[in-house]
Amino acid sequence: RQFKVWYDQGLPVPLIAVNVAPRQLKSVFVGRVAEILATTGVPPGCLELEITEGALETGDIAREITFRLRDLGVLLSIDDFGTGYSSLSHLRRMPVSCFKIDKSFIDGLP
Repeated sequence: RQFKVWYDQGLPVPLIAVNVAPRQLKSVFVGRVAEILATTGVPPGCLELEITEGALETGDIAREITFRLRDLGVLLSIDDFGTGYSSLSHLRRMPVSCFKIDKSFIDGLP
């Protein structure tokens, strides 16, 4: 609710980032996200859904859902990138706007 108040007042608003569990990536998920956006009035471009790399390895349904979410205008990011076994060429074809590299890759860096 506070986000909507700030947005309506023309104030700078943060991106709302939400982690999505692999088990949530079902066909009804897209409709639920659309419903929540409509009910709250939050613009889709202000919502970023974080999906793990492993969730995208579950097959065509996850791929279809990501494209449907993108068509809603929602931003998508791959969370914990590098922990799965996806090829970069496969991920390049996904409608994501951001890759969030897993912490294990940067641990120990100066």
